[in-house]
Amino acid sequence: MTDTWTDPGQVLLRSRINVVPSAYRGVSVTHSTDSFTWESLTAHFTGREVYRRTRFLVVHEPSGVWLATVQRADPVPLFSPVTSVEILADPTECTFVTDASIDTAIPSNLARAAANHAPEAKAVVVEGLYSHISFILNPQPLNIHVTEVIPPTPAKLFDQVRRLLEVAEDLPPIVAHLDALTLDSFGSTIPSGHYLLPCRGSDTEIIGARTSYLDQRPDREDWTMVGCERSAQIHEWFYGDRPPMVSFCPREREGSSGTATITKCCLLEESIEIENGRVVVPWGASLVDIREAINELARTWDPTWTTV
Repeated sequence: MTDTWTDPGQVLLRSRINVVPSAYRGVSVTHSTDSFTWESLTAHFTGREVYRRTRFLVVHEPSGVWLATVQRADPVPLFSPVTSVEILADPTECTFVTDASIDTAIPSNLARAAANHAPEAKAVVVEGLYSHISFILNPQPLNIHVTEVIPPTPAKLFDQVRRLLEVAEDLPPIVAHLDALTLDSFGSTIPSGHYLLPCRGSDTEIIGARTSYLDQRPDREDWTMVGCERSAQIHEWFYGDRPPMVSFCPREREGSSGTATITKCCLLEESIEIENGRVVVPWGASLVDIREAINELARTWDPTWTTV
């Protein structure tokens, strides 16, 4: 994100959603033993000198925390007097959160902190990693659902999405949610005394039944496969037939057409596919593939956000 000066008074910040500073160095923090009103806080800071990069004030006082934006007489000198103050959130609307796991330079991290610690707050000020302080105003992040099969644990695709969001300074505020399909839950779909799973790496057993693994190419037995179309193709290659099968393909998961979703399919090998507001990545997708998928969802769902 850039550090280009924008006049906060001209963008009506208070009414916009997902407002985050372009750089946390533009946020100044002060403490007062006096309690303020909207009028007295505005009067208190008008005319006072502030550092040339200061755009926002976090004001701690006995009744809570205020968040305000300031306009300076001249942005060029090292210090310049404040010419106007706009209150963005008063202590009834603003929550201060301390969470050392949050890199406050990342919009999605600020959104996650707001969702976890103060979901009802209009403004959430976060003191995070490195003791850096920033905020998100009117948080309404894009919620992405990641449909994934477990085990293995942690769910790989969800973990990759989460790790990318933790370092993406150029993406809007996004919160990822895991929509998990568990292998052992599929056993009740077609009861059987013997199940065949795609690979030993899943380390899954279905209680009350024998379990074999396709990647070990066991001798053909009377089993039910828990797998997907690619598993069925491999089975047919090995044994010349397709057994009774319960599909666990996350791409087949029925979801809401109004939900931004990332899922995966082993029939994809080299590229992502976009369908009905969701993105499908190859099984074993790289971080490059998944970043492309997140970018596509951000474009498709067009989340509104403002960096200032």
